[in-house]
Amino acid sequence: MEIAHVIQTLQDDALAVVFLNVLLQQVGLPVPAVPTLLLGGSLAAGPGQLGEMLATAVVASLIADWLWYGVGRMFGYRVLTGLCKLSINPGSCVSQTEARFVRWGVSSLVAAKFIPGFSTVAPPIAGALRMSLPGFLIASGSGAGLWAGLALVTGWLLRDTVQEAIAVLDQHSGGAMLVATAIVVLWLGWKFWQRYRFRKFSAVPHITADELIATLATDQPPLLLDLRGATMIAETGPVPGATVAEHDHLQRAVDGWPKNRPIVTLCACPEDAGAIQAARALLNQGYLSVRPLRGGYEAWIAAVRR
Repeated sequence: MEIAHVIQTLQDDALAVVFLNVLLQQVGLPVPAVPTLLLGGSLAAGPGQLGEMLATAVVASLIADWLWYGVGRMFGYRVLTGLCKLSINPGSCVSQTEARFVRWGVSSLVAAKFIPGFSTVAPPIAGALRMSLPGFLIASGSGAGLWAGLALVTGWLLRDTVQEAIAVLDQHSGGAMLVATAIVVLWLGWKFWQRYRFRKFSAVPHITADELIATLATDQPPLLLDLRGATMIAETGPVPGATVAEHDHLQRAVDGWPKNRPIVTLCACPEDAGAIQAARALLNQGYLSVRPLRGGYEAWIAAVRR
């Protein structure tokens, strides 16, 4: 579709286009909404139409956030684990995002709209943590208003510049499409490179759940770090004898531990990503034996129940 057709569609039914675009992005689809908001702001006939587009964007964002909030409230940590599995880079574990959400509180919902990825993860975390729905909607709506308002007002203030840029793109639509395609390919390539690096990074000795249970029964049991998120620990309880830790405060959790004592790290992340990261960090700090639990919490529970 030519850029002129996109502009005409936006002029004919701006509110519907803004609503659908924002809704799809906030649901989690890779459909950028900021360009649409910038273009919509530049085409607004006046402050009244600008306000209508802002209200539409906020409503669309709130609907998506409310849906994710409900899913998180209903299914808890399983939703967060599922979102983590969808990530191209398993190293970006949701439990770390959840820990930051708990630490930052309501303000994280306001800032979430400006952080790619976090805007999708934050609402189900809020639901899983049983945040009050009115407070969630107020914080989420405030963040959506700031995010969409900034894009719309920027488009309005720079409308001449935006229109000139659109005219140039329209004249060179073929080249612009090639550039856009190249950017997407480079982004995907970077993500898959991160995944490749993580595969190499994860090549550390693991311990199986059966081996861990056996060593815990000895006179010199290993120290155990539970790196799962607060939501999962609240629902299932901590692992007996384990120290609960956050990735951002790992040193605080192991403070005073002898560096020659074996340590086992466990998480509930795809490919044991969080446990591997913690093990690497501790090994780099001079701890002599740190092994992630293969299969994480699910493997532990399966072994205990046998």
